[in-house]
Amino acid sequence: MLMKPDVTIIGAGAAGLFCAGVAGQLGLRVLLLDHAPKVAEKIRISGGGRCNFTNRELDPRQPHKHFLGDNPNFCRSALSRYTPADFIELLQRHGIPFHEKHKGQLFCDRSAQDLIELLLKECEAGGVQRWQPCAVQAVSYSDADPSARYQLQTDRGPVSCRSLVVATGGLSIPKIGASDFGFRLARQFGLNVIELRPALVPLTFDAASWAPFSELSGLALPVRIATGDKKAKMEFLEDLLFTHRGLSGPAVLQISSYWRPGQPLRLDLHPESALEPLLLEAKTRSRKLLANELSLHLPSRLADTWTAQQPQWQRPVNDTPDKAIAQLAQGLQRWELTPTGTEGYAKAEVTAGGVDTRQLSSQTMESKQPGLHFIGEVVDVTGWLGGYNFQWAWSSAHACAQALAADRLATVSA
Repeated sequence: MLMKPDVTIIGAGAAGLFCAGVAGQLGLRVLLLDHAPKVAEKIRISGGGRCNFTNRELDPRQPHKHFLGDNPNFCRSALSRYTPADFIELLQRHGIPFHEKHKGQLFCDRSAQDLIELLLKECEAGGVQRWQPCAVQAVSYSDADPSARYQLQTDRGPVSCRSLVVATGGLSIPKIGASDFGFRLARQFGLNVIELRPALVPLTFDAASWAPFSELSGLALPVRIATGDKKAKMEFLEDLLFTHRGLSGPAVLQISSYWRPGQPLRLDLHPESALEPLLLEAKTRSRKLLANELSLHLPSRLADTWTAQQPQWQRPVNDTPDKAIAQLAQGLQRWELTPTGTEGYAKAEVTAGGVDTRQLSSQTMESKQPGLHFIGEVVDVTGWLGGYNFQWAWSSAHACAQALAADRLATVSA
């Protein structure tokens, strides 16, 4: 039997669920499809299971501050029309407790499941039909019947609809069902896809060169991290985490979105003050090993590993030449190293790149292909770590749902 909703949404993640709920409550008949058996797995596992669902510091007037892509300003319209405050109000309406960690990051108090239940309730309130798991085998277009422009062949039967929304996410975390379906569909209809790459991802190094530091795995400390030069320079002050294969933690996840293969990273492992004068002052009053004096300012494991690199750093501080102290301090505060790669999509939190925003309306998320919309991570809009990507999901979904309702109203009026 042919299913004929007003709109079909492919992808039951953050953007797809929210768009479905809003569109349904605005009077549209909505069918939501997803090939994965479980709903919203990325929400469930994010933020340590508590989901960092938005960020209070997001400034819709300056999206380039927290978003990247070929045109970061594309997201200004959607973000300004559905803000973090709007989504917070929705959580409060559903009685979901939340808290702020730092830098504006908001998390559910109890569990990300609260947020998933909220989205499912919003869909229920909108009478949304959900087919899950349901694989889409083929999509075609015909303008012969305006109410059935898109025909879908699915493993639950045929579907035809006026509008099609693609909310299939990116390639990140394939073990929970990530796929390239949305990008293939975009290309099928002649849309450009900006080069895809893992983002918010740990960085790796050549095993031989990393060997001295692999024993620091699990060690975390606040750092200043930078990459690029001049106008392309990007810098963060965040926590760094050493791993067996390289570097992770918020500092590295943030910088990874801007890092390009072959580019060096610049690290200051003691960003609060200059180490050289501290160590020179210690030289005037202490006979401790240089590593012991250094461990007053840095984790002792790091101090021991770093000073082990040079015989001249393995002396008492009062017996260490000033030049050697200067070299030590400079190495720690101007550490330049070049990653050989990333941990890939398996560990990436998001996918950078995506459907070219030059072929989408910033007001409606509709593409140049009539009735075909793209929302959330599948679009070439990538947010910083800290709830920005989820806010883009809510905002783009809301903009799309409002446009779908306006389109239906205009069609009925005509």
